Amino acid sequence: MQGGGGGMEETAAAKNRSGGVGEGAVVEVEVEEGPRFRRVCVFCGSSSGKRSSYRDAAVELGRELVARGMGLVYGGGSLGLMGEVSESVHKAGGHVIGVIPTALMGKEITGETVGEVVAVSGMHERKAAMARNADAFIALPGGYGTLDELLEVITWAQLGIHTKPVGLLNVEGYYDFLLAFIDKAVDDGFIRPAHLHIFVSASDARDLVRKLEEYVAVEEDDPAAPKLRWEIGKVGYNATPADRSTLN
Repeated sequence: MQGGGGGMEETAAAKNRSGGVGEGAVVEVEVEEGPRFRRVCVFCGSSSGKRSSYRDAAVELGRELVARGMGLVYGGGSLGLMGEVSESVHKAGGHVIGVIPTALMGKEITGETVGEVVAVSGMHERKAAMARNADAFIALPGGYGTLDELLEVITWAQLGIHTKPVGLLNVEGYYDFLLAFIDKAVDDGFIRPAHLHIFVSASDARDLVRKLEEYVAVEEDDPAAPKLRWEIGKVGYNATPADRSTLN
């Protein structure tokens, strides 16, 4: 899979065990793999919250993505945690794609934007475009909008519409109550136990990205899944890894 800034690089180091490379030499080839994800979609608040740790986590996440060769897809705003994570990725040299409905431009964008800003007609198109152009999803702290985006991609995974990893950056226990709710829903029979592990969580960015890279999707033998994939395709979502071009 390609990295956020270009094609996957392969480096081969050929060595002769006796000290020189020549005919009949034993050659060892080392291949440096690119990142598993080309772009990661980050859901987060257009507010910074009341704790500095939320802003710190957004900045740390942006740096971690760039360090691993991953680009960012996000909601396109320049305020709050959206602004923090996008600015962090941009300053570190990473690729940023922001997707925002035209109606929210005056509300969520102030000053100069970073990276590519793509305007769409509404919220459904925004979520479909972000999902289509990302290989994984991460939720930072946020409010109703962040929960809406997060729970939708988790639901899509539950229904077999996609197999992309989903992660919660649980900064200082921000999502503990959500995790407790999910445990309660499993205990009371509203969520299947197998779906308890449909996403991962961690308290710091490095650990969370590592878990996403190691994530193996639970295969779901659901006869309705092909129809659901077709239905979601009609609104522009693609369940395959991120398109190698920019948004279309």
